[in-house]
Amino acid sequence: MNKFRSLLLGAALPVALFLGYSFRPTPVSDAYTYRQFSTIESVVPGGLGRSRVIISDQNDQEVEKDLLNFYSMVGINFKNIASNDRLIVDQINEFTSDGWELHTVTTGVQSGEKGGGIFITRYLFRKPL
Repeated sequence: MNKFRSLLLGAALPVALFLGYSFRPTPVSDAYTYRQFSTIESVVPGGLGRSRVIISDQNDQEVEKDLLNFYSMVGINFKNIASNDRLIVDQINEFTSDGWELHTVTTGVQSGEKGGGIFITRYLFRKPL
């Protein structure tokens, strides 16, 4: 009887393991849809540059929002920088309240020979399908 029990337990264990692993759902990789907006902030002295937020909406239509330039006629304008920060954070908050997750932020600088340039920042969002 002990041999029968040992044999039964010995056979039941592999069958239980086989059944446990055979009927587990196949893991599904996460699938996302992505959305991005970019900010281009001018650092042209004298307030002559152009700064924008550029968004492609769900229908691939380009939407632009004006940002203020870093410089005015008298130098760096910190109120403009603070205003731009508020507008960018408001845009991030709008995307996240619609279910988008901020996934990646990438920055870059382009500098010209005459003392001007731009800062570009890309905000990549994702949402599960």
